[in-house]
Amino acid sequence: MADTTYEKQNPAFYALIAALIFMSVGPVVLMFSNSFKLDIDIISGAGGLLFLPTIQNYETALCDILWYEPEHLEFCAIRFGGAFINSIIIALISTFLTLVIGCMAAYALVRFKFMGRDTVSFSTLAVRMVPPAVLLVPVFGLWNNAFCLDRSSMLGELIRDTFGGRGDVCLAGTHSGIILIYVAMNLPFVIWILQSFIVQVPQSLEEAARVDGAGPFQVFFMVVLPLIKPGLAAAAIFTFRIAWNEYLLASALADRDTMTVPILIVNNTSEVSIEWGVIMATGMLLAIPPIIFTLFASRQIITGMTAGAVKG
Repeated sequence: MADTTYEKQNPAFYALIAALIFMSVGPVVLMFSNSFKLDIDIISGAGGLLFLPTIQNYETALCDILWYEPEHLEFCAIRFGGAFINSIIIALISTFLTLVIGCMAAYALVRFKFMGRDTVSFSTLAVRMVPPAVLLVPVFGLWNNAFCLDRSSMLGELIRDTFGGRGDVCLAGTHSGIILIYVAMNLPFVIWILQSFIVQVPQSLEEAARVDGAGPFQVFFMVVLPLIKPGLAAAAIFTFRIAWNEYLLASALADRDTMTVPILIVNNTSEVSIEWGVIMATGMLLAIPPIIFTLFASRQIITGMTAGAVKG
């Protein structure tokens, strides 16, 4: 029987680990506990973890999708259900489009030789360094003026009559406009991170597939993509979290019908009163989809890392 020995660690190491865990988990625990408190208990700071829990905050946040009317509400002012659906649509579609375009662009930059390839590769990463706040004013102007269909045109009239609206048909205030800017914002990083995975794929595998009669698209989808599954999962996690939590650009481009959950949380505050309990409950609900998406994508990372393992 082998003798298992462990090296004794410095107590400062365990103290550092405990501090990091506390800083990571502490805010989540605090938000979770406050989501079950009344505003008066949160503001007073009394009770700590010992309090009488209530689900009024979650009833207020979910009042538009509940099958019953909460007794403490006279009017449902928060439309969390609609904002949640908007966030899901925008985050999933923008993530899918970013991965599709990004993996193809990364493959072209790695495998194809053309003039200015290194410049293009560096430029894609340099574009990602531009803060989103810099894009706010020009994107708002383009989405409201340049990329519009005049209401007097045949196509603009057809779209307006089909989907509603009184003026010109513009990208501002639509799901497509928000998705497009999210794809453009996240695409440079996705291309950069996928390049490091594609470059590790042996070209001999692609050449063998071509010898067997596989076409270019078959080589890409059946040989390359399965081997870079961990990279796709990592890029998907990054893209989804950015699209799900982004507030600045969405607040300028979204309207009442395309409002996302981060905008809803901010709009729930005012100078007169701040419903801290409802904000905490909405924040907990906001954190659920990224956690589920990350857990699912993490399984793909592990599957991709162990797919080529050989039992010795």
